[in-house]
Parts: sequence; structure tokens; C-alpha cells
Amino acid sequence: MVNNLAIALVNSVLGQGKPTARGNQAYTCPFCNHSKPKLEINFDENTTYYQKWHCWVCDKKGSKLLSLFKAMDAPQEKIAELKSLLGSGFRIITNQVKTDVKLPDEFKPIIDITERDIIGRHALLYLKKRGVSKHDILKHNIGYCEGGIYDKMIIIPSYDNEGKLNYFVARNFNPNSKVKYKNPSLSKNIVPFEIFINWASPLILCEGLFDALAIKRNAIPLLGKHIQDSLMKKIVTSMVKQIYIALDKDAMKDSLRFAELLLNEGKQVYLVDLEDKDPSEMGFKKFTSLIQSTPPLDQYSLMAKKLQLI
Repeated sequence: MVNNLAIALVNSVLGQGKPTARGNQAYTCPFCNHSKPKLEINFDENTTYYQKWHCWVCDKKGSKLLSLFKAMDAPQEKIAELKSLLGSGFRIITNQVKTDVKLPDEFKPIIDITERDIIGRHALLYLKKRGVSKHDILKHNIGYCEGGIYDKMIIIPSYDNEGKLNYFVARNFNPNSKVKYKNPSLSKNIVPFEIFINWASPLILCEGLFDALAIKRNAIPLLGKHIQDSLMKKIVTSMVKQIYIALDKDAMKDSLRFAELLLNEGKQVYLVDLEDKDPSEMGFKKFTSLIQSTPPLDQYSLMAKKLQLI
């Protein structure tokens, strides 16, 4: 499988590569500057040649992309980005054993609560205050727990494209508790809310599940501020053309890194200015109005925003 993210990063350093054969890309060699692209790099993760590079003119070569970046004195931020990308394991592990994900034993669907269910009614009231509708509750199978380690916590499940549970988030609705979230010991290397995603329509990346609930349409919560490997692979290989990145301002550096990778993949990227408010605080109407007025990002505006962080 060709590592498209590695190709995008190398393209940002060497310029646009030319696909050749067997997962290779050809570039203008930075060492001999031959008029034709004679530096070949292999990006096929399933071969023993993965990451090997060789110039057929000056015979410069190596076995790792990191050695290439260092030899050509690439910018430190690109070297750091490469280490992060390759170190985070953008490879498909075919023999990986998956642990079954299940909801807590104490889980109760909020849609089933009765007048006598005091704890359930408190959970429902909390959701209403957060702008979560009954339609959202039913659509996402939102529930709560009474007892157990998730006592007095809202449970928001996430399902994959086959309708199988792949994660859940637990949010405390007890005002006296000091612990807001208590998430399970499960891998976040998933595509949250994938069952509701249309990969041919504009995509919105946000931080939390409550943000995605507020956005409503084609929103993927990152469960934090980083795009996990599985999600990035899915985005890069999907038909989606327009991507809105709606992360907090304290994640601007990450947002710009993701934007650059996606721009290099030919995606149209929009960087949404949240005005110091989460989408869940803004609500559906205000957030929708905000993204409608957000201009697309290009390489010049990307560079300007990166310079503002220096």
C-alpha cells in the first residue's frame, strides 16, 4: 500500500513528484540538480524497498526518508513532521488483534427513561442544556449510567461504517463531580461517527463528540486535537474534496500541519476561526453561518498563518 501522507510530505520539500512504477515517485535530485527527475523514492509499505531512495545520475542513495531529509538539509519542521508521521505508524497491520468494544453494563438508553427515573431525567436535562435534541439522542443511541465506574455519566457511542461500536465517550452530568470525562481504555485510532459520514460530501473535523453533535452534518470528532492514522488514511483515499478544520486556537499549529498535508493531497481546505468558542457553544445555526463565510485556504494564506505563529 502506497503511503500517500509520506508522498505529500516529500512533495512539500522536493516539489511535485512523478509516479513511475512499483510504488516509486521520481523527483529532481537536490544533490546533482539534473534536468530530469532522476531521484526515485519508494513509498510502498508492503515491500522491502519502502523508504529507499536513489539518484540514477549522481548515485546518492539511502534506506530511509529521514536520511534523505538530513542529507539535503531539509527544514527542521519538515524533519520533525517526518519523524512524527513515520513514528506514529501509518501502516496497516494485518495481523492486529482487535479487542471487542462494548458499552458499560450499566448503560441505559435515555430514549427509554420514564417519569420515575430521576437520574435519567437529570441526564436528559443536561443534554437539553447542551443543545442536544431528542432526534440526536435517538440517532446516536445516547444513554447514561446509574452505578458502576461511569455512574451519573452521559454515554455517547461511536459506530463504524458497518454499525459496530468502535468507541464511546463518558461525560459527567453530576454538577458536584470534579471529573468531567472518563473515557474507556480503548484505541482512538478509529473513524468516530463513521456510520453517519458521506465521503463524497464536504467534511468537518472538530475536537469533541459534543461539537460533532452541534454541527450535525458530516462532522468527525477527533477525540482531541490530532488526526489519527486510520482517519487520515480514510480522508486521503476518499472522494471528499472539501475539508473544514474547526479546532480550538490552541491547536492552530496542528491545524496548519493537517491543512498543509491535505492541500498537498489536492483537497480544498478551509480553516475555521472559532472565535474562542467551541461549536457546541455556538450551536448549529451560528456555526453553519461561520463556515459559510470561511474562505478556502491556499499555499500563500497557509504560509501567512504559519508566520503568525513564529
